[in-house]
Amino acid sequence: MIIVSKYLVPKGYAGLTIYPFIFLKNKHLKESVSLVNHEKIHLKQQLELLVLPFYIWYVLEFLIRYLKHNNWQKAYKNISFEREAYCNDSNLQYIKTRRFWQFLKYLSKHEI
Repeated sequence: MIIVSKYLVPKGYAGLTIYPFIFLKNKHLKESVSLVNHEKIHLKQQLELLVLPFYIWYVLEFLIRYLKHNNWQKAYKNISFEREAYCNDSNLQYIKTRRFWQFLKYLSKHEI
């Protein structure tokens, strides 16, 4: 379910996914097929990790990458969940063909 709310999406971001909802900054973003697909990839990731462990892993990985890079944006872009979603958000068949726990592949790949 997609909900439009400029107040729930943090500044600097277009969307946010908190299972089972996708929050978008404004209604025009619903037309961005790649953004919506990006957020649907996050829904799939959250489901396969049974939701709560996803958020714990996400925050821990962000903190580790932030300590490494000392840069908020670089840490965010290198989280395995984000790397998987950004690499595949233009592939509209990705969710159908995605393997279980595919985000693990993005833990060891070269960082951005």
